[in-house]
Amino acid sequence: MGRDTPTDPAIGADAVERAAADWLARRDGGDWNADDDAALEAWLAADVAHRVALLRLQAAWTQAGRLQALGAGWRGPLPPPRGHWASPSAETPAPPAGPDLRDVRFASRASVRAASRPRRAPVRAAAALAGMLAIAAVGFWHSGMPVDSRHYDSRPGSVRTLALADGSQTTLAGDSDITVRLSRRARRIGLARGEAIFDAARDPSRPFVVEASAHRVVAVGTRFSVRREDSGLRVVVTEGTVRLEPAAGIGGHRPSVLLPAGSVAVVRPDDVRVRTLPLTEAAQLLDWRNGLLVFRDTPLREAAAEFNRHNPRQILIADPEVGELRIGGTFRWANADSFVRLLEQGFPVRAEYAADRIVLHSP
Repeated sequence: MGRDTPTDPAIGADAVERAAADWLARRDGGDWNADDDAALEAWLAADVAHRVALLRLQAAWTQAGRLQALGAGWRGPLPPPRGHWASPSAETPAPPAGPDLRDVRFASRASVRAASRPRRAPVRAAAALAGMLAIAAVGFWHSGMPVDSRHYDSRPGSVRTLALADGSQTTLAGDSDITVRLSRRARRIGLARGEAIFDAARDPSRPFVVEASAHRVVAVGTRFSVRREDSGLRVVVTEGTVRLEPAAGIGGHRPSVLLPAGSVAVVRPDDVRVRTLPLTEAAQLLDWRNGLLVFRDTPLREAAAEFNRHNPRQILIADPEVGELRIGGTFRWANADSFVRLLEQGFPVRAEYAADRIVLHSP
């Protein structure tokens, strides 16, 4: 064709974005012909990045048509009709006082040449602005800024399983609350309340980080649970290895701790205690997702607290000696009444039933 293409397609991502802006401005300039069509198709076919850049810029320009209007002082409906800028008879209000947009200069030869064409300069300026927005959006993506932020919670007495956008899966215990932020460089989960089991998809370039109670649990591809408690945090690892560490700026010089499969870590304000269990026993601590609670020589006060995490009807301990009774067995957390009746039959416990609570007393 009788004029140069907007830019060399091999001189970098920024140049590709500018070239796409130049093509878009020229196509809407009003003197487009069959040769231009052929040249554009050849440019698009040269590299898939060209087509992506043009489509992204075209979408941004269409959705933000006010950029075109700003460039030409348009005060009519937004966006102005296609071809308006090329029509010599179009009635356009005088632009407000300010810098002449014809003074805008771009790096490519075509953009410099465009500055000498007053009629199309506003369009090219608007296209360049839209291109800069598109480039900025790509920069945010590559810098690890959140691109997918979601909030999930669960009702008391329910279990909710969720598929995350990165291929991971999480299961929320009743009355739990998480915020998921996924980007190209990081996967961050904020656990505000309750407990969740995470089956993290393997992605060595993006560690899977759960933040809770001033600590971070970091994994690449593994299965583990994190539970927030009034006094701290509990982490159970059933597959792979995770790293437990204080959140940035918190915890002084407390070192991070590696937790292999079978580890149960209990975090308190003043220390971290880790014990290792057989994998089957560690997995049983997460059987709540199947509706079960497993106790082995567990103080009744702790067993009652486990039931209370899953039920709106609370089990309360009225006498300290009742709370120290040791129990064992497997129970359904949705059936607290049956659990208490078994206690009454086999232990020195008397229960007082109300609509919203069951109070346990000594006989």
